[in-house]
Amino acid sequence: MKLFAFTKTADVSDAVKGASSSDTAQQGAKIRFVAGGTTLLDLMKLSVETPDTLIDINRLPLDKIETTRDGGLKIGAMVRNADLANHPYVKSHFPVLSEALLSGASAQLRNMATTGGNLLQRTRCVYFRDTAFACNKREPGSGCPAIEGENRTLAVLGTSDSCIATNPSDMNVALTALEATIIIKGPLGEREVAIDDFYLLPGSTPHIENVLKPGDLITHVVVKGLPSDSKSVYLKLRDRASYEFALASAAVIVQVEGGKITRARIALGGVGTKPWRALEAEKTLSGAAANEANFRKAAEDALRNAKPQSQNKFKIELSKRCLTHALKMATS
Repeated sequence: MKLFAFTKTADVSDAVKGASSSDTAQQGAKIRFVAGGTTLLDLMKLSVETPDTLIDINRLPLDKIETTRDGGLKIGAMVRNADLANHPYVKSHFPVLSEALLSGASAQLRNMATTGGNLLQRTRCVYFRDTAFACNKREPGSGCPAIEGENRTLAVLGTSDSCIATNPSDMNVALTALEATIIIKGPLGEREVAIDDFYLLPGSTPHIENVLKPGDLITHVVVKGLPSDSKSVYLKLRDRASYEFALASAAVIVQVEGGKITRARIALGGVGTKPWRALEAEKTLSGAAANEANFRKAAEDALRNAKPQSQNKFKIELSKRCLTHALKMATS
């Protein structure tokens, strides 16, 4: 791990200013915010992340979970994953979010990891995390050995010739199905970004993973209230039951009336280069009878454009079965 400067702040504006207008930032130095550190510190130890300055934001007043007038949530970026997962209102009104969080990592990590940090969680692709190998995400233009190499756990949706790395988060799959909005404070003020627009497809620039600019700080995540008759489920399939990333997962939110689906919101995990909104599946299910045949058809539509590699073709069928079963669970 290389030497770095370390500062602390208890004010959001000071944090943004420190990351965007300091002398080191102007000289092109890499500045990172650190909270729980469950991803960043690991990557620093591996020399994948080599910041010149860390700004400790643990004292920022962003650790509240608030309900909104429409029955939704305003979640501070510093809210720990464990607190969000076990919050009574989240468990009762947004079970898909609680289930996703509880299926991720270990209890110890959930006690440290924050909402904002989870949004920025980086891939577990072995080539990205090992500096002995080339990686376009780590070093643009160096190549993607995963395409011809070890790719069993990597993405089949949203890939490019430059990158097939999977987004590893569970929480963000649920937030995508919930159509969450991310609040960002930056040097030019505050802005709101829909979660599906927050993440960028790799294309030819896989090192640019989201819309954040230098000095930008995530302050909150806002989720609108769900209709009272909504049912939701998060289903995660993995190699082992404890502390493992998804091979395939599905976050499903549905309303059923008279045996027909009147509203569906679906996101997939473990198979996309970003948390994957399954718009094709939602369209297929709109107005359709809530039965297994239609669930399977929706799953087929969701994976129609999947592009497997040498070792991960199984993920396509696995994801279809995962989504089909999640829909059965949500509507039973």
